[in-house]
Amino acid sequence: MPKPRYRPAEMAASPDDVEAAFYEALHAGDIEQLMACWADEDDIVCVHPAGSRLVGAAAIRSSFESMLTGGRIRVTVERTRKVESLSASVHSVLERVDVQTAEGPQHAWVVATNVFLKTAHGWRLVAHHASPGRAEVAEATVPGQLLH
Repeated sequence: MPKPRYRPAEMAASPDDVEAAFYEALHAGDIEQLMACWADEDDIVCVHPAGSRLVGAAAIRSSFESMLTGGRIRVTVERTRKVESLSASVHSVLERVDVQTAEGPQHAWVVATNVFLKTAHGWRLVAHHASPGRAEVAEATVPGQLLH
């Protein structure tokens, strides 16, 4: 296996840094950078839209390698909602995926959740769960209400 060009420590300053590196890796088609974003844990998890649950680095790497065989993936994060603590950060993102079709360029929408944990080596991605979405109904909000 080739040595990664990107060391995880270079990207681990914050969950936002790791998330940016993850999407940059997809856009660049760089599997080494993409895998450097993930934690070194046996139980890391990835679910692609309409896909099964992938557990562990080998399964996740294999799926992204298959996705990247055609080159890079043009993903733009349109909106992000975050819940953060000292050692965990959960980002709900609306992704716009640009695809080329017979009718010309089109957009596909994906709603994803990225979960980051602060490890001994800095922030790392531990879960990426993506579902098909639509931009016009990707987010429903209700004015704030007290729960208690």
